Amino acid sequence: MADVQDGRTSSSCYLDGWGDALRCYRIAVGLDATAVELSVTVAPAVNDVGREPLYLLAGGPGQAASDLAPLLNAFRRINRERDIVMVDRRGAGHSAAFRCGFERDMPVDLQSFSRQLARCYLQQPQFAEALSSRQAVEDLELVRKTLAHERIALWGGSWGTRTALLYQQWYPDSLSALVLDAVAPIDTKVFLTATAAERAMQILERDCAGDAVCAGLGNWRGDLDQLLAGWNAEMAARFPDPVTGVPAAIPLPRWALANSIRAALYDPAAAAQLPYAIHQASRGNYLPLSGISGLFLNTADGMAMGLTFSVACAEELNRITAEDVVADSKGSFLGSAFYELFHSGCQGWPVTAKPYSVPESRAQPVLLISGEADPITPPYYAEQALAYLSRKQHLVVPGGGHINSRRGCIPELIARFLNAPESPLDQSCVAEIRRPPFMADAFGPALGGKLGGEPQGGGL
Repeated sequence: MADVQDGRTSSSCYLDGWGDALRCYRIAVGLDATAVELSVTVAPAVNDVGREPLYLLAGGPGQAASDLAPLLNAFRRINRERDIVMVDRRGAGHSAAFRCGFERDMPVDLQSFSRQLARCYLQQPQFAEALSSRQAVEDLELVRKTLAHERIALWGGSWGTRTALLYQQWYPDSLSALVLDAVAPIDTKVFLTATAAERAMQILERDCAGDAVCAGLGNWRGDLDQLLAGWNAEMAARFPDPVTGVPAAIPLPRWALANSIRAALYDPAAAAQLPYAIHQASRGNYLPLSGISGLFLNTADGMAMGLTFSVACAEELNRITAEDVVADSKGSFLGSAFYELFHSGCQGWPVTAKPYSVPESRAQPVLLISGEADPITPPYYAEQALAYLSRKQHLVVPGGGHINSRRGCIPELIARFLNAPESPLDQSCVAEIRRPPFMADAFGPALGGKLGGEPQGGGL
């Protein structure tokens, strides 16, 4: 049923991952080829006591804020007294998603990938050129005014932290506080990921060595280095499809294998399976490693790839040099595999560069959250690149991967911060957060602390 308040029309709606009724708005933005209706979803406060709303900013770039609905479960305490607002940025989710067809099939051949992107670009070149972080921030400010919110708090995850930091630069008077999870600072080249991924892998090695079960797998890291160094056409052709378990129709290239291992490091539960899966792969059994790669099969489904490349090519790839790539790749298992995907795609996505200004000092209270073993936005980004923020606190989750707002006591600490952003948080509970148990054999973690026998076949 539609509802009209202060000239704003909304209707009751629902999102996957959240059972309660929400309020949905459609707000027109842009002109001609760039015109869309922004999809805005609000989880109303249970008790409206006048607290500033919390806006959730999604990552990617290319993810929709409406996909963050499951996060509302962790933020129930926040939602008791605050509206939580999700704005699908232009080109994502329900705001004219610019998908390019990759949700149906993601090519593993980089040339095919680049050609498909180029065809997609030619279908909407004006829209592709218009999509940017500046546009997203301007749209967000329009939504704030349309919903009559005097000031707002922002939660950003991954690339959403970049958007939040830019909003803080351009509209500081509209902002009360920020919560930044997996921080991508404005002046950091976050698409150079090899060094961060290698650091995350070394932390996994450290934690595995301290676990009796995982340590029993031997030198699995050496096995990984040999596997990637020796990856050849015969091995690629044998690598199983994660759904069927039989050799995939298209052989798996090395860059895709390395990226699937990097992706597993995002999630501590998946990372806990890597030592066993790599141990098995070094012995010719690729099924466990294929199963892990299958956990991330639908990653492209949640990304509007047209938006992803409009932002990435104009705001990240254009400022990365060949020398940067060499320095970042040196000594890492990933090498240039992640960069190659975006470099190849940007060849067919000719948007103009959109550089940022040097960040100016800002005084809003900021809560930074990092995973100790995050393979793309490591803690040192938050510690070394945000000197212009004068009032910040930093939570580092032991063994944590990418995005930690739902883990352990972190939701409680976020709620406390938003209610009293000037007060130092008691962080002692963060140290109690633990990695999931390491996988011992084909049946999962060990029971009773003993390493299981070699599998007779099968995958995870």
